[in-house]
Amino acid sequence: MDKSQDNYGRFWQYLSQNQKDLILEGQYLMNDIIKDQVYHFKDYSFLIFPFAKAYEGFLKKIFLDTKLISRLDYISDHLRLGKLMSPNLVDRLGDRSLYKKVSEKGGRDLADKIWETWKMGRNQIFHYFPHNLKAVGFDDAQSIVNGLIKTMEETYEKLVAIKEDSQPHIK
Repeated sequence: MDKSQDNYGRFWQYLSQNQKDLILEGQYLMNDIIKDQVYHFKDYSFLIFPFAKAYEGFLKKIFLDTKLISRLDYISDHLRLGKLMSPNLVDRLGDRSLYKKVSEKGGRDLADKIWETWKMGRNQIFHYFPHNLKAVGFDDAQSIVNGLIKTMEETYEKLVAIKEDSQPHIK
């Protein structure tokens, strides 16, 4: 993760302070603590956690701002983004399906990207299965983090920035 906050542009301004802090702390861990690899961990998935947490917060915020979820959903302790974003549950969820809503608003490619990033950066990293402990190397962790950031940037551009750009500017 070599990006500084200056390289994020408008996307960075959209993030909440808590989301920015998670990303900055994750960058600090990767760039200033772990990158030298003085100690070699068997699993670097812990480096992904602050970025994955920021990703979840970002998705909730952007889904609220684009009216894909309600304010009550946003503040709920029970909102399950993984379930609502699953393309496998579109028929069962109907109008509650965020996958369906994102597909309609930003295209199926975007919905697929958000879902795949969710699976790669969260579900496959933080669940423990005794028969399949997925250990992540440093380079893989860095790649997953870059994917989380890229998906956030693309989602912002396709769901929010285009809308902002189409608004008339009053001088």
